[in-house]
Amino acid sequence: MAVREAIPKPPDAETEQEVSSFAKALFLGEIHEQLVFPWPRPDPGERERIRALNAGLRSYCAESYDPRKVEEERWIDDEVLRDLGEIGVMGLYVDEAYGGQGLSQTGYARVFETIGEIDATLAIVLGVHQSIGYKGISLFGTEEQKQRWLPDLAAGRKLAAFALTEPEAGSDAYGIQSRAVEQPDGSWVLNGEKRYIGNGSRADVITTFARCEVDGKDRHVALILEKGMEGLEVGERYDTMGLRGNDLRRLYFKDVRVPAENVLGEPGEGFRIAMQILNNGRIGLGTGSVGATKKLLDLTIAHVTEREQFGRPLADFELVQDKVGWMVSYLFGLEAMTYMTCGLVDAGVPDYSLESAICKVAGTEFLWYAANRSLQLAGGQGYLRSEPWEKIVRDIRIFPIFEGANDVLRAFVALGGFKPVGERLEGLGDVSLGDPIGSIGVLVDYAASRAKREVRPDRIGMAHQELSGHADAVSGQVKQLAGETERLLREHKGEIIERQFQQKRLADAVADIFAQVAVLSRVTAIFDDQGVEASGQERFIAETFCERAAARVEGNLGQIESNDDERMTSIAKLSYRRGSYGYALFED
Repeated sequence: MAVREAIPKPPDAETEQEVSSFAKALFLGEIHEQLVFPWPRPDPGERERIRALNAGLRSYCAESYDPRKVEEERWIDDEVLRDLGEIGVMGLYVDEAYGGQGLSQTGYARVFETIGEIDATLAIVLGVHQSIGYKGISLFGTEEQKQRWLPDLAAGRKLAAFALTEPEAGSDAYGIQSRAVEQPDGSWVLNGEKRYIGNGSRADVITTFARCEVDGKDRHVALILEKGMEGLEVGERYDTMGLRGNDLRRLYFKDVRVPAENVLGEPGEGFRIAMQILNNGRIGLGTGSVGATKKLLDLTIAHVTEREQFGRPLADFELVQDKVGWMVSYLFGLEAMTYMTCGLVDAGVPDYSLESAICKVAGTEFLWYAANRSLQLAGGQGYLRSEPWEKIVRDIRIFPIFEGANDVLRAFVALGGFKPVGERLEGLGDVSLGDPIGSIGVLVDYAASRAKREVRPDRIGMAHQELSGHADAVSGQVKQLAGETERLLREHKGEIIERQFQQKRLADAVADIFAQVAVLSRVTAIFDDQGVEASGQERFIAETFCERAAARVEGNLGQIESNDDERMTSIAKLSYRRGSYGYALFED
């Protein structure tokens, strides 16, 4: 199938890179701790630039950015976007040669965490612009294309969008139907329709994707469209529950002639380009969730410490402390995991597709539950439109859905982990696991050096000795994960594609394992910097997170063999057959 041909080739087997993916190796029972220890530290010079950017961003938005006004007017004023460009936040990762900041993935994420604290709409508009909108130009553009577009985009003089989703192609992005036909002069004529396109009517540059024919075969092509092209029509605006300042539109392509110099990459590479962009963009949703949760925590702590009931502050009640303690400890783990993933990207690890998907799923779901708990603690005040909670809840509900719905990404993580296991197990190398997940993310095959295979240690040895108990526990979880993965694959073979109950358990388990490893690396660095005694608070929070995460792993892996999946499937099918609940206590 053509999906396989859209998957990038694995790195040269003879390179010195021992492993291409930390997360995929976990499914094999391998802990490549040299990838995650020591804790990744940003360049000191970049750190100062990030602080300056964040300070300028916060100062400007405090005076000139009103989230409620943006929602009422349904857009961020163009002057604000230009001002943000002057501050430097419209071209965070763009090379300085093209007028950008040239930040690393970690630096980019750190600024986007701040944007997430300020306003979800601002984060989405700027994220669409640079995290996915012109990311393809930065990654795959020719020198001419970069010089032509990046300076204006980085400066905020122009805005970008990303057009992939179609009426019949959401999670199944490979199934897009828009089609581009190459002309004798090298240009392309594009026809089709896109939907749910952020910055839709405002974008000057739109990275879009279509099917095409290359050497007689059905492929995909990435094209750069520009505002004003004949046949490019902006459709109706979607009336959304939240993010009401985001210009979400349908786009129609009616014989749009796209010049040859606007082709991104090579014809036939379009799907690979789209997926690489999304793999990168999902990390931003993870770190944006970190920032938004920090804002919620600040709101919550201020409220529960000031509000009194029954003669004492809300903060004194155990059920309040339970919610706040959960938010702080989980946020510590999520923050470690997202920035560990940024560190992997900055270190040049070839395949971070699973890690980015894990960050997106964990971050967006944690943010949703944290917002619910925060609003609960705010009481009736949280339900008022004049208060911030109501808007936050509406805005973030879409996060677990876009850039890969979380249920689909769980399948992607699990099947991506099954793939290297199937290739290694005798007699299972021909089990096809690529096609069903090819539309969710780029699958860079797990690759280890054939010239030199080290025997992996059976435990984490690079964590601080004061954390050895947790390190040993995680090592045991990795062994159990590998055992259950192999057992499921031997039992179901290619049918594992349909076993989504089990996929969810494995995906959630590996996410909690990865998060624990990230926390161990983070706290090891803190111990080294501050000393164990001086790091008591961080240790206490980290141990709490790891113990809870370990319990979740045990629960998920334990349910692989003992569960009620068949009952749940039967109950669902009965409801389908009835077409309703069907068991009402009182009949009308």
